[in-house]
Formats: sequence, structure tokens, C-alpha cells
Amino acid sequence: QVQLAESGGGSVQSGGSLRLSCAVSASTSRPWCMAWFRQAPGKEREGVAYITDRGTSIYADSVKGRFTISQDNAENRLYLQMNSLKTEDAAMYYCAAGGVGGRCALVRGLFSYWGQGTQVTVSS
Repeated sequence: QVQLAESGGGSVQSGGSLRLSCAVSASTSRPWCMAWFRQAPGKEREGVAYITDRGTSIYADSVKGRFTISQDNAENRLYLQMNSLKTEDAAMYYCAAGGVGGRCALVRGLFSYWGQGTQVTVSS
């Protein structure tokens, strides 16, 4: 079992920054694949970025160069640094853990555990 809890969401102006945090509580070993997804009203949940236990990270094209995913294994936390925020970045952001079939990709079905989400609002 893995429990995830996001924090750090808030309201910012376009061009501003936020850092999201996800506390990870695992009953056994740490998840080897973790990710951030987001969902805006009326849209499907989409992948933002993921990182493996080896440090490999992948980003959606829409956030490359602006967002950075990282993890602190000692503190059991996952982070998402978001810079140069745009109005289209506004969404509920979710932390996810898993990796079905030993694969990591920005696909919802590959992740078994999800947090409750933290809201990010970007105003113009």
C-alpha cells in the first residue's frame, strides 16, 4: 500500500512560480515510478511529468523548460517546481505512484496510487 498527499497549490499570476510537494508513505518499498498529472475542468486527466527510481524524468511537451520534477528519498517526497506559469496550467494537480508491468509513461492506467490533489490557479 502507498499513500500520497499533495500540498503547495495556490493562486499565482501568469509568469509566477509554485512548488508542489507530495508526501509518500509506503508500507513496503518505495515506488519506482512516480508522476504528476493534472486535470482542468471539462478535460481529461493528463500527464505532466514522471520520474523513476533511477532518476530518469520525462515531461509533457507543454511544460518542458518550465517545470522540473524531483524526489527526495530521504524525506519520502516528490516535488514539482513550476515556473513561468501560464493560464493553461491551471488545474487540479495529482501525485501518482506505480508503474504497471514495469513501465513508466504518462498514462493514467499505469499508476496504482493517487493523492487527493492540490489546486493550482493561474490568473492573467
